[in-house]
Amino acid sequence: MKKLNSIMILALIAGIISFTSACKKEDNKTIDDTSLSSDDAMAESIYEDISNIADEAYENGGNNLKSTDDIMYLNNCATVTLDTTVTPRTMTIDFGEENCLCRDGRYRRGKILVSFTGRYRQPGTVITHGFDQYFVNDNQVDGSKVVTNMGLNENNNLYYDVEVLGIIHKANDGGTLTWNSSREREWVEGVSTRFRRDDVYLITGNTEGIRPNGQTWEREIISPLRIEIGCKWIVSGTMEIRPEGLPVRILDYGTGDCDNIATVLVNGVTYTIFLP
Repeated sequence: MKKLNSIMILALIAGIISFTSACKKEDNKTIDDTSLSSDDAMAESIYEDISNIADEAYENGGNNLKSTDDIMYLNNCATVTLDTTVTPRTMTIDFGEENCLCRDGRYRRGKILVSFTGRYRQPGTVITHGFDQYFVNDNQVDGSKVVTNMGLNENNNLYYDVEVLGIIHKANDGGTLTWNSSREREWVEGVSTRFRRDDVYLITGNTEGIRPNGQTWEREIISPLRIEIGCKWIVSGTMEIRPEGLPVRILDYGTGDCDNIATVLVNGVTYTIFLP
């Protein structure tokens, strides 16, 4: 009887050790997981592109796009309808009901709805972006983006207040991602030319969100994100991501190369991620 009890105790101890080991592995996997950083980067890219697409649509029109290297997003499958007889003015960018391969290599369908009180360069102008069955690479985009021209800052550069209340329904039943941000967008290069490809912005500010699994996070830009309109990815800048119940992550977009590679620092370990 004593021998049987000893065997049972040993088995129980082995089971506890095995269970604890499995939990530790799972905990480490969760701690080191970089999917949160990927979710945040995807949302950042999608909502940043909205303004760029709207600017390009206003400057170039829809079905009869100019044959120029300055067009980086729209393709002939997009139709632009502009109404300047109403106040505020309105513009609809319609990519159609089927996926439209755009010039930046992303597939889009549905509509971006834009209203604006004046020109983009005019201080005081408010530009509001909404969506109607709008998808990017089969991720459905909802919510709103409001851009307000705040005039010149202390560097004598135009700057913009950018507020996003974002909801992304991820492709392949990946769940719903909530992404809300309050940022400042400073126009640092390309203001004096009529071409958009040489435009450069620096982005600062904060973001918060909720992942499909219910996890919340906050994010603060700690060195400005550099947005070069001629590149479809953020080229440099770093931000601190604070996920609920997990260690802080530092997402680093690099030092200026136009590529889809970023790194995430978690618990002293650096991981490489590839942006969509």
